Amino acid sequence: MKATDLLKKQHRMVEKLFKQAEKAQEPRQRRQLVGQIVEALKLHTQIEEEVFYPAVRELGTSKAEEMIDEAFEEHHVVDLVLAELPEVDPEDERFEAKITVLSELVEHHVEEEEKEMFPLAEKKLGAERIKELGQQMEQMAGAGQRRAA
Repeated sequence: MKATDLLKKQHRMVEKLFKQAEKAQEPRQRRQLVGQIVEALKLHTQIEEEVFYPAVRELGTSKAEEMIDEAFEEHHVVDLVLAELPEVDPEDERFEAKITVLSELVEHHVEEEEKEMFPLAEKKLGAERIKELGQQMEQMAGAGQRRAA
């Protein structure tokens, strides 16, 4: 699978989990879904930061550098919100507010990656390199999912 396709697949999965969490009425179910979101985002950001972003950075262009620096900062902000979630009671109105903010942060990040970074990577890295990265990322994703289970 191409690296960009794998990342898009993960994006769709997280978006689906956010929608389910927003609709969930029962606090226990919301907590469980948020746990799934946290695990999915941690694995996703690890894969991006350890495999995909370094490959894009190798392009050596100022545009690639700028996109990668911004993506790392967006991951940092998402991590800050993720770290607070376990401390907030799912029945507290702040819980829903944090989920909304987190969802919006992730949505913005996904949009920039899919509209700017992914096309640049596919064009400049080439099909073969994108596929190699995808295989490496699939292995990481599989290992991460086994650890989480």
